[in-house]
Amino acid sequence: MFENFEIFRMAQGLAQYASNRQSVVARNIANADTPGYRQQDLASFSETYDSNFDQMPLRATRAGHFAEPPSATLPKSSVVENAETDANGNSVSLETEIMKTAVIRQQHEMALSIYKNGLSVLRASLGRT
Repeated sequence: MFENFEIFRMAQGLAQYASNRQSVVARNIANADTPGYRQQDLASFSETYDSNFDQMPLRATRAGHFAEPPSATLPKSSVVENAETDANGNSVSLETEIMKTAVIRQQHEMALSIYKNGLSVLRASLGRT
């Protein structure tokens, strides 16, 4: 039932994005000393969400309100361009990766908060508290 509400799908998408990005950051940290390893990251959630909005269609009140949706692409990790490299060719900065984990945690907590508040609104609309 809850998967039919767009806000819940967006919250689920944000939580899944945070999980995927955390995996990429963990891989970067694990390879911080690997010679020649290049730092990787995912595209931002807004870019991912925008490119997949045909899975979560927007509602238009009139035909022609929205342009054709772009083709759906799943987020894939890609090498971060213009990253400084160490003497061994590694471009992972542990400080940067730790900062990313803080942002990822905030994104995950935001997704949970949206989901919990959405459930509270649903309960209130049904007369339950």
